[in-house]
Amino acid sequence: MRDALLLSGGMDSLAIAWWKRPELAITLNYGQKAAEAEKLASAQVCQELGIRHEIVSVDCSSLGSGDMAGAPPDAAAQTSDWWPYRNQLLITLASMHAISRGMQTLYIGTVRSDGENHLDGTPEFVQKMDEVMAYQEGHLRVVAPAIALTTVELIRLAGVPPELLAWSHSCHKANIACGNCRGCNKYIETYGELSPAYSGRS
Repeated sequence: MRDALLLSGGMDSLAIAWWKRPELAITLNYGQKAAEAEKLASAQVCQELGIRHEIVSVDCSSLGSGDMAGAPPDAAAQTSDWWPYRNQLLITLASMHAISRGMQTLYIGTVRSDGENHLDGTPEFVQKMDEVMAYQEGHLRVVAPAIALTTVELIRLAGVPPELLAWSHSCHKANIACGNCRGCNKYIETYGELSPAYSGRS
C-alpha cells in the first residue's frame, strides 16, 4: 500500500516519519508564521531518511487566527494557537496532493494530548475525516498511528535518534523558536521527559 505523511517538521510528525518511513512526505505552507522553519526541518528529515518530499503552498493566512497566523484569537478559540478548522484544512490539502500522487494512505501526526485542547485532535475527528476521504473517489484512508500515545511515548516507541529529533521545529509564532508559545512549551517539556541522551540536544 502506497503511503504519504503530512509532515510539519514538528516532533510528532517527525517521529512518525522515522517510524513508518512513508513513500512520500507532504509539507504544507498555508500561510503560517513558522512556514520556512517547518519546510527546512521537514526537508532535512526527509533527506536523512531518503523519503521523497514535496511542498504544497496555498496561502490561507487571511483565514487564520491566533499564534500561527500572527493575528488576534478568533472568538471561538479555546487556546492561543487555535486556527479555525485548521486540521480539517491541512488534511484536505494534503489528501488532495496525496491522491494525485497515487497514494492510498495519509498518515497524520496527531497524538493523545492534541485531543485535550482541540476537537480536531480527537479519535472521533480522525475517524470522521477518514470516513469522508474514504467515501470519495480515490478512497484515501487517513490514519493517526500515534493517537493513543503521548509525544514522549511515540518518540521512544519509534526509536528516534537525538540527532534527528534535534531538527524538529515546534514554535507556533516564528521561524526561530520564541520560547513562550504552546508549541515551544511542549518541545521543552518533551525534552525534559526524555532520557538523558536527549537532554540539552535542542
